[in-house]
Amino acid sequence: MAAALLALLAAPAVADVKAGVDAWSAGDYGRAVVEWQGPAAEGDADALFNLAQAYRLGRGVPADNARARQLYEEAAKRGHVKAADNFGLMLFQEGEQEKAMPMIRAAAERGDPRAQYVLGLSHFNADYAPRDWVRAYALMTLAQGQGLPQAQEAIAQMDRYVPMVQRQQAQSLARQLEAEAKTQRSAELAAAELGTVAPAVAAQPQPAVLTRPAPAPAPVPAPAPVVTKAPVEPRASYPATAPVAAPAPVRVAAAPTRAPAPAVRTGGTWRVQLGSFGVPANADRMWSQLSGNPALAGTKKTLVPSGRLTRLLATGFASEADAARACTRLKAQGQACLVAGQG
Repeated sequence: MAAALLALLAAPAVADVKAGVDAWSAGDYGRAVVEWQGPAAEGDADALFNLAQAYRLGRGVPADNARARQLYEEAAKRGHVKAADNFGLMLFQEGEQEKAMPMIRAAAERGDPRAQYVLGLSHFNADYAPRDWVRAYALMTLAQGQGLPQAQEAIAQMDRYVPMVQRQQAQSLARQLEAEAKTQRSAELAAAELGTVAPAVAAQPQPAVLTRPAPAPAPVPAPAPVVTKAPVEPRASYPATAPVAAPAPVRVAAAPTRAPAPAVRTGGTWRVQLGSFGVPANADRMWSQLSGNPALAGTKKTLVPSGRLTRLLATGFASEADAARACTRLKAQGQACLVAGQG
């Protein structure tokens, strides 16, 4: 998504942001920060996000969570979705849960596994969200499916309390939430390509409308409704907000983690979109980084012009399900993707 947003920026700012990304990729973090400072001062959302990541990780500048938070917020106000996700998680970790929850809900609806984990625990414990074990279990199932380690332990804790009938209902809800997230990501990608990205967060986030009254925030989990059970207290902790991957936008992805090779593909026509680029050479660069990933084994690079952007797609999946499985594996490694249909 950050790659699609990049192409919508003014040409001089894009050039500076790209120079910073190149410097970061070469390990010259100080130079990268210098390149991003000018565009960030002019309100470039990608540059603001990159600087926030640099301050968060302490690369090229001293680590400074307060400065990182400020930059995430500025980028989020300018429509940077990933900045809004990180800003919301930082707020939650720093004790501003009520302010964070609208952004965490929005991130969870887009399929962010960290936000799904936080929101799932909130619904499970009735902390900052209504108690809803079906939705809690569904969200945690989705987070676990995307490879979030904390989710597996949380699921094991929930299994001690959530009745089997509610777990079955949660599986159906999880499929519904996953489909809704896919639709939302597709709409955001299309909006980015058309230059109509909506702001990711307002200056003063307002709480989402709930179908039932939210309980008063309580740091201590409430007891389970079954009288014979002990108080519900999942041992999984809320996730840290510091990202694992390098802080460049998605257009420069970190090297993928190797995984067992999938079944050999025989040249299907289904495709997975890996990004949209204002600089075509960046599409070639990303393909060179991802082409060896087992999730893309047997596929070929396809470049599709789309206005001012060049879309990078992996073509050769035998079915929509095959493409969706590959995309899920890529997202678990931190690589954004989208099933793009048949070519």
